[in-house]
Amino acid sequence: MTKGLSLFEKRRRRNRTALRARAGVRPRLSVHRSGKHIYAQVIDDVAGTTVASASTLVGHEGSGANIDAASAVGTRVAEAAKAAGVTQVVFDRGGFLFHGRVKALAEAAREAGLEF
Repeated sequence: MTKGLSLFEKRRRRNRTALRARAGVRPRLSVHRSGKHIYAQVIDDVAGTTVASASTLVGHEGSGANIDAASAVGTRVAEAAKAAGVTQVVFDRGGFLFHGRVKALAEAAREAGLEF
C-alpha cells in the first residue's frame, strides 16, 4: 500500500491552490483528459454553476485522441463561454501537464477570444 498522494494528485492540489489565490471572481476553465476524450468546462465557483462546456463525446465531431480534436474543443468552449458573457477565465489544467492536447485546447481557446 502506498502512503501519501500520487504525483498527479500533488500537481492537481498545487495548481488548484495557486488558482484560488489569483482567480478572484473569475470563472475557471477546467480541463479533463482521458485516453479517448477531452472535456472542458467553464465553471463559476461563486454561483456553483457550469457556464459552458464542450467535449469530444458522441454527438461532437472528431476523436478525442489527438491534438486537432482538442483544438476543436477549445474553440467550442470559448465560443460557448463568450455567448454566455464570459471573456476572462483562469485555466485549471488539474494535474495534467501543460503540453500536447491540454496545451492545444488552451491555445485554441485563447485564439477564439478567451483571456487567461
